[in-house]
Amino acid sequence: MVDPRKQAFEENKLDKKLCRLVGQAIGDFGMIADGDKVMVCLSGGKDSYTLLDILLKLRERAPISFDLVAVNLDQKQPNFPSDTLPNYLRELNIPFHIEEQDTYSIVKRVIPEGKTTCGLCSRLRRGILYRVADELGATKIALGHHRDDILETLLLNMFYGGKLKAMPPKLRSDDGRHLVIRPLAYVPEKLIERYAQSMQFPIIPCDLCGSQPNLQRAAMKKLLREWEKEFPGRIENLFRSLHQIVPSHLLDQDAFDFQNLSIHSDLTHFVKSYEGDRAIDEGIDVCVATEPAWSSLTWIHKD
Repeated sequence: MVDPRKQAFEENKLDKKLCRLVGQAIGDFGMIADGDKVMVCLSGGKDSYTLLDILLKLRERAPISFDLVAVNLDQKQPNFPSDTLPNYLRELNIPFHIEEQDTYSIVKRVIPEGKTTCGLCSRLRRGILYRVADELGATKIALGHHRDDILETLLLNMFYGGKLKAMPPKLRSDDGRHLVIRPLAYVPEKLIERYAQSMQFPIIPCDLCGSQPNLQRAAMKKLLREWEKEFPGRIENLFRSLHQIVPSHLLDQDAFDFQNLSIHSDLTHFVKSYEGDRAIDEGIDVCVATEPAWSSLTWIHKD
């Protein structure tokens, strides 16, 4: 039998940890400013529910004032429960907008059976959400991608795209008109899974992409979870590496001027990244995991 006091204590601790990680990411990357209107994209999955819930809590204690509006894109997928999200959002008593666009039929018509639908679905969804953001006067578009999504994207780009590239926590759209933010950037998926279960969010499964087996992203997720189980701390170190890029020790000629590098080169503007002839930093035990040295939290008041 579960002790209700212990359960309440653990849930409160998880709540505080999520608020701390999200608040820290917002502060570190300047995601939300005073007076912003943040459009929170709500899909009906655990990630976006958690994002909205934590942002609502942070708004109450943040040192700045900002508005939230929840937006769901009803893509007309089969068996989509159209009343679930409106009923949930009405209970929260926050502004929301349901955008109805039949992208499901487009994807099914264009993409051959058995092929991955995620790419086209994502592009269609992004264009619609940008338009809705303009119509609602939103200054930021918040997506529910978390730490594991970022790492999966990094591995996908390395293994299949030949690029060192992941998901940025803050992104300007190609046309320069929109800012996309990912406040869950520091949050491990396992914490979101626990939180969604404890909050009993009305999860809506994706019948379009969620039913596709053997996707490359699923393979990356499996790889990361195997690493986490077999090599504790490896995932934290991998994520930390995204914060500490050393262009002088990579091969990108646009990121570092190798052509003109000489013993007389002035490297003062590379003081943070240029560390001499060291392929691996001395003094680092690669078998020992430590907590990430995040910058101090200033965006949100500490408890």
